[in-house]
Amino acid sequence: MKNFKQHGDMVTIIAAAAIASGALVRANSLLGVAATDAAIGEEVELKTTGVFELAKTSAQAWAVGNPIYAIAASNLLTNIPGTGNYLVGVATEVAANPSAVGSVRLNGSFGHAVTA
Repeated sequence: MKNFKQHGDMVTIIAAAAIASGALVRANSLLGVAATDAAIGEEVELKTTGVFELAKTSAQAWAVGNPIYAIAASNLLTNIPGTGNYLVGVATEVAANPSAVGSVRLNGSFGHAVTA
């Protein structure tokens, strides 16, 4: 295929804000986990697929397969859709209440922000 560019599981973007390695990053509808630290204006690679341990709302229990959303204001993950939250992926392990992190399989992009 002459038009094939890349597999797409790692995508390079320009950081719009300072980014820490391992952070969940959203660039419009593209979603991934930063492979390295990056300052504003620097290139950073995002891993758009796979399972990651990410910061969650502590006072929640997750079940395997729960849809997982990012809270737009804090970027913490939640299993409860809410206004402005966006779909990140699905829980791949049970997460206890309380717990600081949960395992999530990334979608690579999100379909929409929750509006109601």
